[in-house]
Amino acid sequence: MPDGNVGKYFTTGEFAKLCNVKKQTLIHYDEIGLLTPDIKNEKGYRYYSYQQFEVFSVITLLKEFNMPLKEIKWFLTNRSPMELIELFKEKTIELEKKIKNLHRVQKIIETKISLTEKAICMDASQITLELQEEEQLFLSESILNSSDAEFLKSTSDFIDFCNENEFYTGFPIGTMISKENIIEGNHDDYSFLYTKVMEKHPASTFYSKPKGLYVVAYHKGSYKNISETYERILQFMESENLNLKSFAYEEYILDEVAVKGYENYLTQIMVEVE
Repeated sequence: MPDGNVGKYFTTGEFAKLCNVKKQTLIHYDEIGLLTPDIKNEKGYRYYSYQQFEVFSVITLLKEFNMPLKEIKWFLTNRSPMELIELFKEKTIELEKKIKNLHRVQKIIETKISLTEKAICMDASQITLELQEEEQLFLSESILNSSDAEFLKSTSDFIDFCNENEFYTGFPIGTMISKENIIEGNHDDYSFLYTKVMEKHPASTFYSKPKGLYVVAYHKGSYKNISETYERILQFMESENLNLKSFAYEEYILDEVAVKGYENYLTQIMVEVE
């Protein structure tokens, strides 16, 4: 380009403002050969054309995908229509994965908000009898009679599997306790871990929590004292002439994420009865 005719070109400062970056960024891009100004006079002044804004926009876009400047430079040096199409198709796939993950994160946040709003509005001292709809649960392997070490490993494996397969949608990790262990007072001998899922799955590790009558109670405080709440549940059942049918389902609805200290935890207990 002619050295003297710079009337329709942006200075480095003007172009930096247009691109919403610091001047030093443009100077660095020039020094590494990523984005060279259309004009650089004998005094070292740089001038950029408006067409170069499109190039800068592509650089910014590719940086959003964590593409190294070295790779961006290679693309711009070897760019062609086919190279552009191939690269952008690849980035479209990456973008779709990110969007899917963001939707999942949004769902987790919305679920957490809903559960927490419900928790802070309820009377934790009440025990009620509720008709609950069928729910789909994803279960861990059996953890009945497991040692502490086995329980920790099963919990870790379960959470990892849920995350890898995107089963976790913000619902708490719950525990199931058998009818026999409820009667015997073994409230820390769980049968399964579970998390709620939104759709039915045919796999054997998915379980339909039955539609039916459930005694619903809330335990506030440390899990060490949860047997006291189970005693209240059994007393309520006796007064209402109800019998245990199958499992109890426990879920933290206020935990360390929402409250500080075990004494403020809130656990929901749902016991199927008949």
